[in-house]
Amino acid sequence: MVTTALTVLVNGLIDGATLFLVAAGLNLIFGVAGVLNVAHGSFYAIGAFGAATAWVLISQAHAPPWLIFPALGAVAAVVGAGMGPPVERFLLRSTYLGRSRVRSESLQLLTTYALFLMLEDVQKLVWGVQPYYTGDILLLLGRTRIGGVPYTNYQLLLLLVAAGVLLGLRVFLRRTTMGRFVVAVTENAEMARALGINVGWVWGASFSLGTALAALGGALSSPEIGVSIGIGADMVVLSFAVAAVAGLGQIEGAALASLLIGVGRAIAVFVAPELSTVAPYLLMLAVLLVRPYGLLGVPEQRRL
Repeated sequence: MVTTALTVLVNGLIDGATLFLVAAGLNLIFGVAGVLNVAHGSFYAIGAFGAATAWVLISQAHAPPWLIFPALGAVAAVVGAGMGPPVERFLLRSTYLGRSRVRSESLQLLTTYALFLMLEDVQKLVWGVQPYYTGDILLLLGRTRIGGVPYTNYQLLLLLVAAGVLLGLRVFLRRTTMGRFVVAVTENAEMARALGINVGWVWGASFSLGTALAALGGALSSPEIGVSIGIGADMVVLSFAVAAVAGLGQIEGAALASLLIGVGRAIAVFVAPELSTVAPYLLMLAVLLVRPYGLLGVPEQRRL
């Protein structure tokens, strides 16, 4: 019983680690700009495809396999810096300037959904429809047994990455000047602009960081999954479930919700495998019935 419980916990933590990276980016974007980004799953998928491409290139060049690890971070940085600023500046910024809140949210949903559809087709054009498998990456760091169950050290490393991202975001938002600018824009963009803060720059930088986190989640999860068309849609739905459980705009809430959903799915796999795919949404329903604004959400305002 103890071994089973430990296995469920570790499996849930590993599952929740990648989910947190993606959901944290989604919540960061919503917290700062108020955008529910349906295209977030596409950035996750492009990060996964980019990581698979990097592994193929490294293998074909007979380069040292360890190069894939810095390549995973580089893929996330390229996606965040290359796609985040133009999407926010040219597609989204006009939707939340000088319009009613209801109209802005409708335009944002339509815009990001259209972008999601276009990026799905771009993925097909660039990478085709055949899945990519990069499972060999998992074996590069060896294995560790926990409770008699072997786990790759790569999987355990994901836990450290997720913890590092959570800590890094908290330090950035609370201890740095730029982070304080982000919090100020989150609280009141008009007041922040009156105080001389470049609100547009903060919006763009926050959107880019959220995009990079989604791509990082895709890049890191690519060795564990078959990278194929459609993974972005699955992830964005799951990320919205995390955001709903956490409370929109809540970073710590995203960590807690990712943990709960990851462990919930792991329990379902052991107890009722047929419910494993719907377990996150059952958990979301249970939380929202008790806390309509999420575990850490509040009705009056959104906070990072």
